[in-house]
Order: sequence, then C-alpha cells, then structure tokens
Amino acid sequence: MYRIGVWDHFSSAHYLRNYQGKCEHIHGHNWKVEVVLEGNNLDKSGMLLDFGILKKHLKEIMGILDHKCLNDDVEFFKEISPSSENIARFIHQELSKRLEDKDVKVFEVKVFESENSYAIFRE
Repeated sequence: MYRIGVWDHFSSAHYLRNYQGKCEHIHGHNWKVEVVLEGNNLDKSGMLLDFGILKKHLKEIMGILDHKCLNDDVEFFKEISPSSENIARFIHQELSKRLEDKDVKVFEVKVFESENSYAIFRE
C-alpha cells in the first residue's frame, strides 16, 4: 500500500448551528487542509498519482471555500453545520469525486482550524 499527501489552505467565516458558546457567532479561521491518498499500484512513472494533479484538485476545492461564509455561500453547509469535522467530510467527498477515474482513493482529510486543533475524516 502506498500513500501520498499534500496540503493547502483557505480562509473563511462560519458559525456553528445548534451550539451554545462563542462559536455560535460568526467568526473566521485560516484553515490548513492535509489530504492523503492511498493505492496499491504505481503508474509507469513509479507514482501513485502526480502531485501536480492532486494539488490542482485540492486547489479547486479550496476555491469553493476560500473567502466565503460557509453557512451562506456553500450549498453543502446550508443545512449542515460547518464544523471542522463536516468541512473535512466535504473536502473528502469533493476530492473523491474528482479522482473517480484514478486508481487511488482518498485515505483521509485532516482540517486544522488552528495550530493545535484539527479534525480528521476517513471513509
């Protein structure tokens, strides 16, 4: 089994639904996102997937989230609270769709909302 990973970042605002505390109010984060792919087979070049392809797909997904109020501007979060956990799930689903025709799968998505707080989604 091989694994590769890349990271990127985005900035956005959000607020948590059905939550009592300071995060129920709109606030922002500079998020860091790490994604890890896995697979059993390498291509003719000896790669699981070209890092450039993975970075391109992740950058597209970051564009959906960057400088947005996630609750209002991203359809996925209009009913689902944009917690770190749900953001990780959203990125996992979006990246998985983009890689359907490749011989790899998304192993995990890790979303950091701060230097010392993160959530992981694995399917």
